[in-house]
Amino acid sequence: MRISGILNEIAITGMFGLTFALCAGVAAMPRPSAAEPVHGLAMYGEPALTDGFPHLPYANPDAPRGGMIRLAEPGSFDSLKPWVLKGNPAWAVGAHVAETLMMRSIDEPFALYGLLAESVETDPDRNWVEFTLRSDARFSDGSPVTVEDVMWSHETLGTAGHPRYHAAWAKVARMERTGERKVRFTFNVRDRELPMLMGMRPILKKAQWQGKDFAASGLEPPIGSGPYVIEAVDPGRSISFRRNPDYWGRDLPINRGLNNADVIRYDYFGDANAMFEAFKAGEIDVWRELNGAKWAREYDFPAVTQGRVVKSEIPHHRPSGIMGLVMNGRNPVFADWRVRQAMIEAFNFRFINTTLTGGTDPRITSYFANSDLAMRPGPAQGRVAELLAPFAAGLPPGAMEGYALPEGADTALDRKALRRALQLLADAGWTVQDGVLKNAQGRPFAFEILLNQSGSAMRSGSEVQKIVDIYAESLKNLGIVPRVTVLDSAQYVERTNNFAFDMTWYERGLSLSPGNEQALYWGSASANQPGSRNWMGLESPAVDAIIAEMVNADSAEDFTAAVRALDRVLTAGRHVIPVSFAPVSRVAHAASLHHPQAIPLYGDWPGFMPETWWVEPAQ
Repeated sequence: MRISGILNEIAITGMFGLTFALCAGVAAMPRPSAAEPVHGLAMYGEPALTDGFPHLPYANPDAPRGGMIRLAEPGSFDSLKPWVLKGNPAWAVGAHVAETLMMRSIDEPFALYGLLAESVETDPDRNWVEFTLRSDARFSDGSPVTVEDVMWSHETLGTAGHPRYHAAWAKVARMERTGERKVRFTFNVRDRELPMLMGMRPILKKAQWQGKDFAASGLEPPIGSGPYVIEAVDPGRSISFRRNPDYWGRDLPINRGLNNADVIRYDYFGDANAMFEAFKAGEIDVWRELNGAKWAREYDFPAVTQGRVVKSEIPHHRPSGIMGLVMNGRNPVFADWRVRQAMIEAFNFRFINTTLTGGTDPRITSYFANSDLAMRPGPAQGRVAELLAPFAAGLPPGAMEGYALPEGADTALDRKALRRALQLLADAGWTVQDGVLKNAQGRPFAFEILLNQSGSAMRSGSEVQKIVDIYAESLKNLGIVPRVTVLDSAQYVERTNNFAFDMTWYERGLSLSPGNEQALYWGSASANQPGSRNWMGLESPAVDAIIAEMVNADSAEDFTAAVRALDRVLTAGRHVIPVSFAPVSRVAHAASLHHPQAIPLYGDWPGFMPETWWVEPAQ
């Protein structure tokens, strides 16, 4: 099962306190007084790895190479261009074929090291950034990666690419070639994250797309500089990548121990049940189990008992992110916070969690739960309160005072919660009339729950359907009968890209270094931008201001306060009915697959599987 969508934003307490204490320590380290070329950048202070590091700390430089890793994806695809809005792309093209100027280490909250770029330079205030390309960087066809390719890629993605690229590009005042292998970006706003974002844009071959509509979807295999090339494509069914034996960057320290498989193949399935059966039959090599009860009780099939499949639990130290049913605030029905709270009250999480997963995993209590970035219980204090104070009058109830989800009940009928829901609905102008919830004009409370038959990154279609079925039964007690519509993945993507839904399943993976992507998730400018992640339609001056504080924080302490303030506003906004999250990744895999013993901070996160894994036939 894939983790791309939710974890690639892809993106994630105990040890978190130590993590951020270390961040605060490096943030206090002295910075160079003048700009100079360096091997890497960190959001605060200096990168953990010094110039000349031998390999990433979570990679095994002695890993054998060869073999095939077979993975599975739900749904289908009709495009090989994950960088544009149109189409339903095979996301792995972006992971294996294209490269960026710098590469992220998933063992640090936010640090980048040179990949296509041999060095990076920026001023202390990060008003500009300059990259120097490696002289030996090559596309898979043998042609050099040039400054012209870099500049074309940035401008094209920023104007004709997916909307997720547009906001950062709008902050670039000037892009210029400053040397044979140098390109500089000068910014028009203060935003300390921008130099790092410029280093994370995919670099594509300009000549391939000349005279073509880049914004259109398509199945033309893109030419990239990455370690793999597309070997075979069966549209909608499968895609295979073969390791390029002439890959220019195979000997770079940052790549040692990575990209070990000769072939990486992705097969697409109609739903998660079919994927799991294929895994049990040995047709795919990896399965991420999201149900703790199944992990404990149902892994007794022959492949496991005979030792052909092993179970690995991979710890992580990332936030829970948000997952559950999102309400589209563009629909007047869900515009009132009291209605949204009533929908949350009617969702008996305790019963649903126990019924479907045995209650093994905890509930998501806020967007950054399970981390030091999470909002604290009770009233806002200190710097968090200062950030929220100018917007207090317009904040949802609970943002300043504190907010907690209802406890739920062990039985299907949570009478106390339903009474609270009915009162909230009455306060919002909705009452039960002849068994149907209606407003003063007699219009019924009606909405549609839109579902993807293929499921999502973190939940199978059947599991989501079961959750919705139990929820719909509960809503009947309020005089509400939602319409449930199940679509194939292509139709679902089209509708969600254009916000054509009332309620739907929602997943957003969040990292330890939230930044500009938060504006795409829930900033006002993205509320009506097709393809944005702001599915709830949130437009909040407080959210916009707090995101600006986050990306311009000068210390880890100020950054943490800003994220906690954001967490309060989002959670108290009651936009999502959250479910559970797994505090550990449960990965069942072929016994021939191995991963390094050193687990990165982010655990099972993009950049870990399949990149660090290798194939070693069983003896």
